Amino acid sequence: MPSTAWSGSISFGLVSIPVKLYSAVSRKTVRFHQVDTRTGARVRQKRVSAADGSEVAWDDIAKGYEQSDGEYVILTDSDLSALDPKATKTIEIEQFVDLTEIDPIMYDSAYNVVPDPSTPKPYKLLLEAMESSGKVAIARFVMRTKEHIAALRPLDGRLVLSTMVYADEVNDPSEFEALEAVSDVDVSAKERKVAEALIDSLTEDYDPAEYTDQYREKVLELIESKASGATEIVEGEPEEEDDDKVVDIMAALEASIAEAKKARKRHPSQKGKDDEADEDDEKPAKARKTTKKAAKKTSGRKAS
Repeated sequence: MPSTAWSGSISFGLVSIPVKLYSAVSRKTVRFHQVDTRTGARVRQKRVSAADGSEVAWDDIAKGYEQSDGEYVILTDSDLSALDPKATKTIEIEQFVDLTEIDPIMYDSAYNVVPDPSTPKPYKLLLEAMESSGKVAIARFVMRTKEHIAALRPLDGRLVLSTMVYADEVNDPSEFEALEAVSDVDVSAKERKVAEALIDSLTEDYDPAEYTDQYREKVLELIESKASGATEIVEGEPEEEDDDKVVDIMAALEASIAEAKKARKRHPSQKGKDDEADEDDEKPAKARKTTKKAAKKTSGRKAS
């Protein structure tokens, strides 16, 4: 179980809800140290002065902000601590919005919001009210001397809080000149229809468990192999050569649709569904033939 990241209460009008925040995500990365290949010992970093290369003690280090002329403005810990936001222990809900109003680019870190086991009712009340209204709460709170804006939302019978970036921290897409070329491109209705068909052929229920960090798994396998004494060199996949040829979009889309259908048929979970779909496709065709035959017989009787 992860350690507590924050504890306090949610302020919902005049209702106070005691809660604790626990990180909802545990990053799984393979960490390496720098090692001296001559001795196998770990390499340590030193703090040295750019002026003369001498090592600098921690007590002689301060925070400095570099100005345009290369000079530094020195700030002490007391200078910065005087500016810290008031360390409240409350998540202040300021408004409620629709989830669709929040662009996912605004989300930062996620936390599970856990109630005080001795007073779960206020938590349950807020949870059910938000579930029925379909709303997300926008709140402010202070964690580790920094004020955060956050989104509080219900998820699978619990509340989840996601810290958010500020609007001026989102990079302006107008900085990318290549995006301007998109508005000048004309896409035909036929091309769009085929692209939509490809999207439809690749549409299925999302299961997060199906996606794993394949690179991390391979690295761990390599480490285990090396640790057991293996000396074989593991060759990676060859890099694909850049193809400068102009791609026929329609041909590529149609080929992609055909490949997607083949892949879906090969998937065990789709076998029964595809058989049923094939039967459904045959039924209308048979029905049309029967209708035509009946129509011919009827017209023949009328003519006689």
